Amino acid sequence: MSYDIALLPGDGIGIEVIDATLPLLEDAADLGGFSVETTRYEWGSERYLEEGSMMPEDAIETLEGYDAILLGAVGHPDIPDHLTLRGMMLPIRKAFDQQVCKRPSVLFDGIESPLRGYEGGDIDLVVFRENTEGEYSDAGGHEHRGYPHEVAVQTAIYTRQGTEAIVRAAFEEATAREGHLTNVTKSNAQAHGMVFWDEIVEEVAAEYPEVTVERLLVDAASMDLVRRPDEFDVLVASNLFGDILTDIGAIVSGSMGLAPSANINVEGHSPSMFEPVHGSAPDITGEGIANPLATVLSISMLYEHLGEDAVAAALWDVVADQLSDEDAPRTPDLGGDAGTKEVVSDLRRRL
Repeated sequence: MSYDIALLPGDGIGIEVIDATLPLLEDAADLGGFSVETTRYEWGSERYLEEGSMMPEDAIETLEGYDAILLGAVGHPDIPDHLTLRGMMLPIRKAFDQQVCKRPSVLFDGIESPLRGYEGGDIDLVVFRENTEGEYSDAGGHEHRGYPHEVAVQTAIYTRQGTEAIVRAAFEEATAREGHLTNVTKSNAQAHGMVFWDEIVEEVAAEYPEVTVERLLVDAASMDLVRRPDEFDVLVASNLFGDILTDIGAIVSGSMGLAPSANINVEGHSPSMFEPVHGSAPDITGEGIANPLATVLSISMLYEHLGEDAVAAALWDVVADQLSDEDAPRTPDLGGDAGTKEVVSDLRRRL
């Protein structure tokens, strides 16, 4: 068996973590008895600064034949974030109908949460974030620029198909885990889109009577992720709310450097994309100290998506093994002084 993987290192430390973890991706394939072919595309902010676009016009056609995409990070201090997001990440997610964004947050043994009283294993949750519509829909406009009556309109869009896709994926995950799902909306204030979302959750919940459903407004959910993160199992939320909640989940679990994600095409007709969520981190770019573990965990999710469960578990377990070892190398975000390459070398030895 052979898989074709597109590599999009992107910007900043994204380039560093992709370069560092590529040997581990190949080691894991050898361990599983299959082969992996990777093709690297130098798309991102530097291309935007030189040519005016982050990707070429035929980027989507170029990527559509791959089994999966591994993305490093996107973002540049000289380019507004809305341009980088819409120049690369959102077009890929929408073109390949990657409706489900899955983001786990785990407090590993050996990692200290900023929250008092939590130990390894106490926090283990996963957020299912709708990924192609909602508040990130490019529906609206900006008129009369520079005049007193200047106006900007941004419209959130919720389709039945898109909402059902993310809600059903979350219920399936809850069924496989602890049987608890938290539906996060703001339906007291958003009486159309969010009430519609709640109604679909209720409809789908009827098909999963074994799953207990908790309903929280996003402000209360944000508070409770800090106050009682150990009580959450699976959360499902819209594009914007899921984006916010996953950053909270990553931080209470120890570090953004431990936060992987999957952007999944649920029907399998197009490639899914996997990425660490720490961003391009221009403040530490070039220092060689970026945490590669979120990328390794994203590779684990990539292999799981491809059906290579044993290899996926081996990668996840080797990260957990390293983190539980107090003598293992750690990057500065985890209180250590090791570099990116040193951490990966230790992972390869353990694997």
